[in-house]
Amino acid sequence: MNASDTSHEAEAQINDQIPNDQASNDQASNDQAYSDRPSSDWQPQSPRPAGGGPLYRPYNGRMVFGVCAGIAEYLNVDVNVIRIVFAVLTLIGGAGIPVYIAGWLLVPEEGAEQSIASEFIGSLQGRSR
Repeated sequence: MNASDTSHEAEAQINDQIPNDQASNDQASNDQAYSDRPSSDWQPQSPRPAGGGPLYRPYNGRMVFGVCAGIAEYLNVDVNVIRIVFAVLTLIGGAGIPVYIAGWLLVPEEGAEQSIASEFIGSLQGRSR
């Protein structure tokens, strides 16, 4: 064995050790980061269960009247899924449009106490007295 072979061998051993040292340093920093958090206080955030709150038409995320956004939020699904369902219902039999209009009339807007239909019925009942 000559000196050149010995130096290459030593260099290979050093290179083999560098990633291991770096990995152990990374592991130590990860352990420290996780040890800073008390394990008993940490809980994963779970999504809101479907139907867990009132059905309403939100101001944010709406394209027209917010019916699809409200249904998506209520069911805890992506709003685009509901929009696609309404588009398919409209293209197949035309049922998407009347269902959307019914949602607009019957589902109250965010922050409102009553829907458009219930306000209208209430105003008609007030006139008849």
